[in-house]
Amino acid sequence: MNFFQHQDQAKKKTAQLVFLMFAAVITLIIVATLLLAVLFYFFQNHTDSITAANAYQTDIGSHLLRLLTSELTLWVALGVVAVVAIGSLFKSLQLRAGGKAIAESLGGKLINPDTTDKDEKRLLNVIEEMAIASGNPVPSVYLLEEPGINAFAAGQTRRDAVIGVTRGCIRQLNRDELQGVIAHEFSHIHNGDMKLNMRLIAILHGILVIGLIGSFILRGSAFRSHGRNNNKGASQQAILGLALVVIGYSGTFFGNIIKAAVSRQREFLADASAVQFTRNPKGISGALKKIGGISQGSTIQASAAAEFSHMYFGQGVKTAFSGLMATHPPLDTRIRRIEPNWDGNIAPQTESSSASSGQESVAGFSSTTGQQTASLEPEQAIDTIGSPQTKHFEHADRFLKQLSPDIRQAAHNAFSARALIYCLLLDSDKRIRQQQLAQLKDGAHPATFREMPKLYQALQQVERQHYLSVLDLSIPALKQQSKPQYEVFKKNLIALIKADKSVSLFEWCLFRVITQTLEETPTETGESLKGLGKEVSTLLSLIVLAGQNSAPTAAFNAGAEILKSYTGKLSYSNKGLSFPEIDKALQKLSAIKPLEKPALLKAIGHTIAFDKKVTPEETELFRAIADTLDCPIPPLVTD
Repeated sequence: MNFFQHQDQAKKKTAQLVFLMFAAVITLIIVATLLLAVLFYFFQNHTDSITAANAYQTDIGSHLLRLLTSELTLWVALGVVAVVAIGSLFKSLQLRAGGKAIAESLGGKLINPDTTDKDEKRLLNVIEEMAIASGNPVPSVYLLEEPGINAFAAGQTRRDAVIGVTRGCIRQLNRDELQGVIAHEFSHIHNGDMKLNMRLIAILHGILVIGLIGSFILRGSAFRSHGRNNNKGASQQAILGLALVVIGYSGTFFGNIIKAAVSRQREFLADASAVQFTRNPKGISGALKKIGGISQGSTIQASAAAEFSHMYFGQGVKTAFSGLMATHPPLDTRIRRIEPNWDGNIAPQTESSSASSGQESVAGFSSTTGQQTASLEPEQAIDTIGSPQTKHFEHADRFLKQLSPDIRQAAHNAFSARALIYCLLLDSDKRIRQQQLAQLKDGAHPATFREMPKLYQALQQVERQHYLSVLDLSIPALKQQSKPQYEVFKKNLIALIKADKSVSLFEWCLFRVITQTLEETPTETGESLKGLGKEVSTLLSLIVLAGQNSAPTAAFNAGAEILKSYTGKLSYSNKGLSFPEIDKALQKLSAIKPLEKPALLKAIGHTIAFDKKVTPEETELFRAIADTLDCPIPPLVTD
């Protein structure tokens, strides 16, 4: 199953989840109606001593039937739906902040990229390698001061994702095992599990609200019972509160069963993907064995731990019905899926397993700096989306080691990261560059401006095709900006881009990636390419014009032929395209169905490859467009 099938499956799982939760709410309505009908029967027949004498002469069955066929059921249903909907909406609004809202609620602290702690530095190095190798922005990293071995990925999309890791995880795992755990979390990011998990949290919270209301009423009844004349009212209030608690927690019980069933299957998939990422099954299996071999296991002790239990690498919390409500498969089952010949010894490994060093052929672009002939096999390049190969990790490791310490340190600091991005946009023409610097002297923060001369010189040693990797490395620091700081940053970017009275493809790509990452709003997929012929024509025309192809119409047709069954006839336009027009087209195309995205990317690839050449500008454009479509392309490295 490839990246696009995983995404499509996650979307179907979301629809299945909505159906199951709808069924749970219906069950909740039935339980609530029956319970409240019994309470009304009790209150109505025990109001005073006269009615109490005749209470048990009443046929309870006919009484309940009469109540259930009255407006009671309608009002109860409306009440339950309203409470669940409001509770879910409230939680959804809380989670709009993305993964950091979950990390902070668990007591996580953002790791400073300039940390001197060796374990934290090793963790950041592993995450940066994984992000660059897979073509993702580097996620923010949160540390939970927990002794158990655990981790999680959280966020609405891969652009606002964060990774949380426990102190026990970074202290007790060797590098290979830590890489296996991080690869597991990146697979959740790629496979679309995070959005599914966030929706699950919101829906379950809505159901839980009913029980919370009941608890509040119970506490209120206890307070009222201290009054002399309030015993009767307090007892009725207590019964109502208890009923709501029963209703709420019975709904949560069924909801947790659904959560567990959905989560267990996704954990198996993430384990398999982690092995595929790292090509080293002993890494993740070793981490699982160490969880089983320490007293703390994967336990997370934070008060909010149970709410997010389905997001963790390990079980995290104990459940009353472990077989039924466990959000993760048993450790031994997970290990045997990875190591079929495992001998059952769950004691922690004492020797660090070495990562696979086998050389593999990595399909995709073959290019270096400058204009040169290169090969492009679009189908194979697309196959690496969500599944980076060994050579991509080798490239990421090599890139980070060769990168100037000044640049790497700057990418980790909010002020210096802005200076780094400004330097990427400085023009090669000295006159225009001086004009840009004059604008920044007035518009940028003085501390940021002072960093630029040193960083500009360091960037001269970085090859052009690595510029987007430098940007990806800077994302966590750029995310630390306040809203006013970001507005100034964005204003300066626009001024730098417009300094030469034109917008290059690189400038557009960089600006597009930054704004889409830092201003991320979740995009729902489900649109079809059918009916988007105009937008597809705009995109393929951009590719042809960017490549300055000697046979533009033929290059356009090479891509259009692939999409003919989806869009019908497409029309090439050799007129200038405005970037707002391109942005509008991409915005619509980003919402197409996951299983239609490979065809669109394949068409783009064949259009680029038509003249048998690929330039750094074309590779940047290809990756920027793929990023907009939420399809992270690994670095387009040579074989």
